[in-house]
Amino acid sequence: MPLSERKKPEADLRRTYTINMQIGLIIILLVLIGLFRLNLDFNRDLNFQEQPQRVVQLEDIIQTTQQKTPPPPPRPRMPEEVPNDEILEDDFFDFDFDDGQLSHLPPPPPPVEEDEDEGYEIFEVVEDEPYPLGGLDAIYSNLRYPEIARRAGIEGVVIIQFVVDEHGNVSQFNVLRDIGGGTANAAIEAIQQTEWAPGRQRGRAVPVRFQIPVRFMLHNR
Repeated sequence: MPLSERKKPEADLRRTYTINMQIGLIIILLVLIGLFRLNLDFNRDLNFQEQPQRVVQLEDIIQTTQQKTPPPPPRPRMPEEVPNDEILEDDFFDFDFDDGQLSHLPPPPPPVEEDEDEGYEIFEVVEDEPYPLGGLDAIYSNLRYPEIARRAGIEGVVIIQFVVDEHGNVSQFNVLRDIGGGTANAAIEAIQQTEWAPGRQRGRAVPVRFQIPVRFMLHNR
């Protein structure tokens, strides 16, 4: 006897599968609807109170600077103990010279005369530099173009260094740049023939080492 014929009709689940499936879906749907309604009623009963918002005010942070503390002053030195002064006995020196030996001693050297120019300071930089009275035109008015330089067509700039003392006198000439043909000597003569105002430091006339360029140019070329 086959197995399908031995089953009871009420035990056969295949026949009622569709109906059981539909009944189960309906039950689940009803449960979900009930839960959804219950959730809506629960939310209605709740009274939500809006909490006031807390305003946070930001404060400006003041940047502080760290000040360096000065180092502590050095500790004073401890006094050192000085030994007791001892009295030294004077040694007796016997200079046994007769008058004859003292008479043959060489005469003492002559006293050294103090240099009057000692302490004479020549300034290199002063507040008010010396200048020629009448300006550079006064120097060029005294300038004589050397004949040798004129014939040779020598042109250029000669630089002369010299000292203007506190009285406006010029001395200690030094040629820093020479173009030849006797132009340096001509520039020195022109500077010597020009009157100069002395330089001043703190309102006082002082000797100053000064230099000036002198231009030689031929105008008849």
